[in-house]
Amino acid sequence: MNADARRLVAETRDIWDAKAAFWDERMGEGNAFQRELVAPAAERLLALQGDELVLDVGCGNGVFARRLARLGARVVAVDFSATFLERARARGGERADRIEYRLVDATDEAQLLALGEGHFDALVCNMAMMDMPVIDPLLHAAAKLLTPSGRFVFSVQHPAFNSNAVSLCAEMSTTDDGLERVTHAVKIRDYLTVPAGKGIGMPGEPEPHWYFHRPLHALLGACFAAGFVVDGLEEPALVAEGADARGLDWRNVPGIPPVLVVRLLPRGSP
Repeated sequence: MNADARRLVAETRDIWDAKAAFWDERMGEGNAFQRELVAPAAERLLALQGDELVLDVGCGNGVFARRLARLGARVVAVDFSATFLERARARGGERADRIEYRLVDATDEAQLLALGEGHFDALVCNMAMMDMPVIDPLLHAAAKLLTPSGRFVFSVQHPAFNSNAVSLCAEMSTTDDGLERVTHAVKIRDYLTVPAGKGIGMPGEPEPHWYFHRPLHALLGACFAAGFVVDGLEEPALVAEGADARGLDWRNVPGIPPVLVVRLLPRGSP
């Protein structure tokens, strides 16, 4: 990792430490994206089998780790924010004894490998890889951490439809019979060359954080280079029910997925 990437990792950690309490209070046991998009798709692709051992990378306040534990998994949940881990441990929850929280930087391959090569039945990384300046260390470590029949499921902002070069739009017009009509759309200004930049992840948060956009060829190309193949993929979208017809809300564009969820298998796995 070069000096610029190391600087960005340190800055990103400082930002998340500073706003971890804010996110924990508002995320709780899941916001709409988590409850309706990320968690259901990730659960389907993980397809947990009984008492499996799962590594939850970038666990944040532990919302998905707790869900995995309730589903019967044993979980090692890691994050690079000590403050987030404190909040996760404080939440406890049903079957909390099945979760071990560890301070690990997912951009450091050595730290990840110290968790145990060939040790995990599954890895999951929900809505965190787009926050990482580099993802190669995680992908290469994941290939070694999994059992031969293991799988790696990750979710990210959909690279094609949800980045710093994308905005939600609402256009007002009047029909021939004098009725107001609102048309909603997603405006995409760029896709291939969106530079790293800061953005708001949750309304009202104290500070924006870094986003690192990777078009699909770069994102999946890094997975292939680490020895994975794509075995499953979902593009969930929010339903229109409950949307403010005049607001800028992903529910107003139910045909466009803001999230991409992918299942990877080690090449040559059984």
